[in-house]
Amino acid sequence: MKAHIGVDCRSKPIHSVVATAANVADATLLPDLLRGDETGVWGDPAYRGQREAIRDAASSALDFTNRRYWHRGVVNEAESARNRTKAKVRAKVESCFGVIKRVFGFTKERYRGLDKDARRLFVTCARANLFMLRSRLLRT
Repeated sequence: MKAHIGVDCRSKPIHSVVATAANVADATLLPDLLRGDETGVWGDPAYRGQREAIRDAASSALDFTNRRYWHRGVVNEAESARNRTKAKVRAKVESCFGVIKRVFGFTKERYRGLDKDARRLFVTCARANLFMLRSRLLRT
């Protein structure tokens, strides 16, 4: 099973979750992860080349997925530097996976059927949202 999540990069709550079989390509699920009001989409190289899908799902969103920075053994230093800048934003979003794995123990999943495993993932993502936003929720 693969877990695909959409996260708001400013406040870090998980807003969309999709669970698929492991053989499904990441790029096919990109429209399911977008809400439509995004201004930018940061993704790993699995989502590279999906500008049309991003434009269809969120018309005002810019594509900030990492690009290939080497070609035939030659490294393009400018593209590599741009990828490092994009990775700093993605690192904030990847903290959600850290909470899901380390705090709630969702590291290895025994296959119980995709539906059962997906339901467990959805509940874990809801718990992760509450965990990550707990200080903000207690202030109000």
